[in-house]
Amino acid sequence: MGVRDVDGSGAVGEPSEAGTSVGLDRPGMPKGAEPWNAGSGEWGIAPADDGDAVGPQPVGRRLAAPRRGAADPVKALLHRHRELCEQAVDSLEIAAGLEAHGVTDRTAARFRHRDVFSLAEELYARVPRTGERGPATEPLPAPRVRADWVLLTLLPGALGTATVAGLRLAHGQPRLLTALAGILAVALATRAALRRGPLAGPSGPPAWHTANATRACTFWLLGYALLGDGLLHAVVTGGPDALPTGAPDGPWPTATTPALALTLACAPAAWCAHLLTAGARRRLAGSRGLEDFTAASRPLLLGTFALFVGALTALLVMCGTVLHESVASPQTLALGALLLLARLLTVHHHRHAPAVLLGAAAATEAVALALPTVARLTGWAVPAAPVRTLVHAWGAAAVPALACGTAALALLLHAVRTLTQASAHAPTGAPE
Repeated sequence: MGVRDVDGSGAVGEPSEAGTSVGLDRPGMPKGAEPWNAGSGEWGIAPADDGDAVGPQPVGRRLAAPRRGAADPVKALLHRHRELCEQAVDSLEIAAGLEAHGVTDRTAARFRHRDVFSLAEELYARVPRTGERGPATEPLPAPRVRADWVLLTLLPGALGTATVAGLRLAHGQPRLLTALAGILAVALATRAALRRGPLAGPSGPPAWHTANATRACTFWLLGYALLGDGLLHAVVTGGPDALPTGAPDGPWPTATTPALALTLACAPAAWCAHLLTAGARRRLAGSRGLEDFTAASRPLLLGTFALFVGALTALLVMCGTVLHESVASPQTLALGALLLLARLLTVHHHRHAPAVLLGAAAATEAVALALPTVARLTGWAVPAAPVRTLVHAWGAAAVPALACGTAALALLLHAVRTLTQASAHAPTGAPE
């Protein structure tokens, strides 16, 4: 090989064995100076092996960071989700947050990690923190069974039982006052039960418009379970001729068995929500991949749902036997399943789907009542034809069973897709 120009000044040198040029002495530089910082164009006396400078210090020395063969992709991901990584209490929370942002195990493979959990552990370790840091693999704490929420979940059923007993013993005006006082007491007790324990909603500022609309739809569905079937039957057959009296054999029958069973079902609903949360956290701590967690959580969710439906069925049979009334199981089971799934999704930060489907079920029942009424007032029977056909074929219970059953099935499919994700069971998280 020939000699070549090193610095553009005409000085030439011969290539060394390493493939770099050893330049000739340069004017103004000490004797023995050489380009020790290769590739940067900086000249000076190379430091000795022991770290002490020999002769004059390097001119304009810049310590270049070690270069990798390719850009660090994990660093880019860290910058993108820095707030999540800095606020996380452990790597499991980061894994859940990454999944909520669409990062999957296949995505983690592009970052040279076998799964999202391994990627989250590196992100957690690379975020600088002040003070001591707990172990990255510490499992999530399992929710504890507390006496306050256990008693609160029993309170609606106890007040509902007292109200039904008062309605059976009272007559005339006291019966109406007993019904109003009982409904108010059960509503306040149910609200208290939903503010504590496993059925408590997510923390943070609530979306008031959505919460109020969802609450109104829930009240409507419960009120329809108590009075709706009797009212619809009366409207279709030319009534009602009088206001409800609270008696099952009155002109406007009141279905006390479904209402009492639903108030008693607050306790099994809370226990089922507790079992779901505790089981999901145990599986989250023991899983090594998002697909593993989903596969383990799906039977847990379906088993919890089946357990509640079985408990509600037993309560319906018991209440119907004691009160000597019709069990009305199809529409009550559909409503109970709808309310449980809506609450579970709300507790785990998914509010939109429950609000939409509760509203759809309530609107269906309201339209079913409104169409025969409009037909009766206007004399035009066409709008009421579908409702009359359904009632004559399957009875008044077909309307709430169809409305609530369809909504519950849609929520169950949505819950299987969302509540089996790690992001739904993170210790903290943003609402949907």
